[in-house]
Amino acid sequence: MTKSAVQILDHSEINHKIKRIAYQIYESNVNESHVILAGIANSGFTLAKKLQKELEEISDIQVILCEVKINKKDPLQEITTSLLPSDYKNQSLVLVDDVLNSGSTLIYGVRHFLEVPLKQFRTAVLVDRSHKKFPVKADFKGISLSTSLSETVKVKFKAGEDSVQLL
Repeated sequence: MTKSAVQILDHSEINHKIKRIAYQIYESNVNESHVILAGIANSGFTLAKKLQKELEEISDIQVILCEVKINKKDPLQEITTSLLPSDYKNQSLVLVDDVLNSGSTLIYGVRHFLEVPLKQFRTAVLVDRSHKKFPVKADFKGISLSTSLSETVKVKFKAGEDSVQLL
């Protein structure tokens, strides 16, 4: 038996969620001149770019993008970022991913950034599934989904056809 996809969010709903998350990030950084959005490759970085666009439309905060590369199958391997630690030291940083599932990717990403003192550290996800195996939470989230462990949430970012599907 093949699984059929159920669309949870369509393109316009995703845009609405992104705009709402951007406002929340802005509100928590209203006194900052800039904020770093550290997106976990691949979809988390795409989400970070979309959040950057929204933040630049609604505020004067300078948004600095950082791509975070984590081996999701083996998160203990070295994590690389497109910024040097000195670039985010004592800065306000938001770690961004598309889906918070078990929490392993997010917590290892958090661990990486905690090696340097930060002014403020938050997390943002489009979908929070609440199947956490690690003590990590999303400070900003688009939607919380109650799903079974056998189900998969797929976020697709495709020009004009963004979607969140439950498989």
